[in-house]
Amino acid sequence: MTNFIPIFPLGIVVYPGESLHLHIFEPRYKQLISECHATKKTFGIPAVIDNKMKEYGTLVEITELSKVHENGEMDIKTRGVKVFRILEIIKEVPDKLYHGAIVTYPDNYKTGNPELMRKVMSSIRDLHRLLKVTKDFKKEDEKMNSYDVAHHIGLSLEEEYELLCLTDERQRQEYLKRHLIKAIPVLAGMEQLKEKIKLNGHFKNLGGFEW
Repeated sequence: MTNFIPIFPLGIVVYPGESLHLHIFEPRYKQLISECHATKKTFGIPAVIDNKMKEYGTLVEITELSKVHENGEMDIKTRGVKVFRILEIIKEVPDKLYHGAIVTYPDNYKTGNPELMRKVMSSIRDLHRLLKVTKDFKKEDEKMNSYDVAHHIGLSLEEEYELLCLTDERQRQEYLKRHLIKAIPVLAGMEQLKEKIKLNGHFKNLGGFEW
């Protein structure tokens, strides 16, 4: 299925189910948000990386128009709905300041492997312990999905986008697992290095070599 949607390109990756708060100040996007809020329509946030708009993004819905400032700027709350792929950019939309796109919605296999997700969540907690970060995901491990945790494991923007392009939850789980397998030993090594640096200049209680 193809569809026309207004687009709001941003230098972030938004995932389905994600809550995102935005401050709207540009005239073209104030128009876009005003129209979408009035008509209860969705809009698209394609990812912008290295100053280039990518072909994949996420359709979002406005869940709350929190505040309209005196100068017309707006604070809104949105939620990701589903992933889209851009087929064509429409730069000139009649009577509109904003751009649009013809998009298609790839099939997205959303059922993952619960056991694999439990292992991923265990690794995420190991990562967070090393980082001295506390995060409450508010769902049982096997009920979590890759979109719930992707922003919380240190992926680069490019890696977050790669994950967005994967259309099978099991592939996304494997992607997270591979990242964590690489990241945790690196961080653990950094912690050991920090401890060595702290000991530099201190008296060390070391046993002699047993010949």
